[in-house]
Amino acid sequence: MQASAINTPRLPNASAFSVESRNGRPDFELAAALQKVSPQQQAKAQKIATDFEAMFLNSMFSQMTSGLKGEGPFGDTPGTGVWRSMLTEQYSKNFAQAGGVGVATDVYRTLILQQAKTIRTA
Repeated sequence: MQASAINTPRLPNASAFSVESRNGRPDFELAAALQKVSPQQQAKAQKIATDFEAMFLNSMFSQMTSGLKGEGPFGDTPGTGVWRSMLTEQYSKNFAQAGGVGVATDVYRTLILQQAKTIRTA
């Protein structure tokens, strides 16, 4: 693997939020909803979904590292908790931007379907 590919942050790609996201099959309900929702609202929903996944991952990473004591990148100093929380926050943001664990796609789909339903009934 090339070093440049490892260090290069990836932006959420269109395939992560594609219409073919339901078990590898076309999601016609999402495709119809996307026709009703403006591109600006779609972009906002993508950002919100990615941010939500980052918060979820941050919570997960915080729980994973809560029992670590002693040696490590920060040792066992009084500032360890602060530095570790900042590290897990950056890890979670990077994981979410790189595609995450799949939470963002479902959140995005739900947001778009709700917005389309609101537009239809308004």
